[in-house]
Amino acid sequence: MSTGLIIALIVIVAVAVVAAVLMSRARGPRHGAGLKRRFGPEYDRAVARHDGDTKAAERELAERVERHGDLRVRSLEPVERERYEARWTAVQERFVDAPRDAVAEADRLIAELAATRGFPADGHYEDQLAALSVHHAHHVEGYRRVHRVAQAGAHDGGAGTEEMREALVQARALFEELVRPSRHEAGRHRTGAEADRTSPAAGRGHHTPSLFHRHQAKES
Repeated sequence: MSTGLIIALIVIVAVAVVAAVLMSRARGPRHGAGLKRRFGPEYDRAVARHDGDTKAAERELAERVERHGDLRVRSLEPVERERYEARWTAVQERFVDAPRDAVAEADRLIAELAATRGFPADGHYEDQLAALSVHHAHHVEGYRRVHRVAQAGAHDGGAGTEEMREALVQARALFEELVRPSRHEAGRHRTGAEADRTSPAAGRGHHTPSLFHRHQAKES
């Protein structure tokens, strides 16, 4: 075997090893402490759902990583981001007079936003939730909760106002994660914001009071 062929084979093997390592890192940890670090509260929730069976919970979480770990999330265009932010503001304002309708709209809005970013769509809530748990494990519980409250309201009168408010506040964390610019967009976003501060329109924004205080003001 010639020296050139040996070198070529070594290069091919090295490239294959590097590719395997990079793919493994992209998909993330698949067992033990690695899964617990990645999933955080979702790890504990999975263990509880499996009645304390850690191995069964880890198998479930590892399967989620296998299915969704290499999902390619697409960036939002600035106009899309502005439109989603405006719709979320409208949801919060609507909560004051129609909390049940606002929670239902928040549930639909997060599902639509997640689909726009590239997560499973077409009404496949469980699959979408699983994918979101892989990439946004520390905030996905808010979506689960607002969806549960919205579904309960649709069937039997559902949750009380305070429970709906708490669900909406918790869901907002995931919404903000999904709507936030990615790292490479952040530099462009900051540059644009600096330019905006010099424009005549700067400073005319408004602050939306929290749901808690606005709802209290309505009741007083």
